[in-house]
Amino acid sequence: MLQFISWGGFIGTSLLLTFLYYLIIGIRYFRKELSALILRLRKKFLLMLPATVGLTAAYAQTADGNNGISQANTLIRSYFSTGTQLMYAVGALVGLIGAVRVFNIWNSGHREDVGKAAAGWFGSCIFLVIVATVIQSFFGL
Repeated sequence: MLQFISWGGFIGTSLLLTFLYYLIIGIRYFRKELSALILRLRKKFLLMLPATVGLTAAYAQTADGNNGISQANTLIRSYFSTGTQLMYAVGALVGLIGAVRVFNIWNSGHREDVGKAAAGWFGSCIFLVIVATVIQSFFGL
């Protein structure tokens, strides 16, 4: 049954139900404030009506969305190895910059700040490498 429901229909129905829920709450408890808000924004409401009709017509134009989604999936998967290598390179660069910064802090005589600086710089380097590896193994790429 669920395979017959499209994402656009699901999101549109969810948004419509959410709007109706808050409209009922607003009418029930905030009648004066809501009427003042509607009077203040009535021109914008009238301009939104043709936009929503045009959006509905735009949804009707996308007949074969599966082809576009599979093509996007293929492109993203082909870029992922390059992105992983880029994250490794950024991690190495952050590690080198961190090493120079920690060395400068050590030589300037601020020995009590060396531990915090080293933990911050090298922790970010390790984080970048671990994130790239975990994402790669998690999604099986």
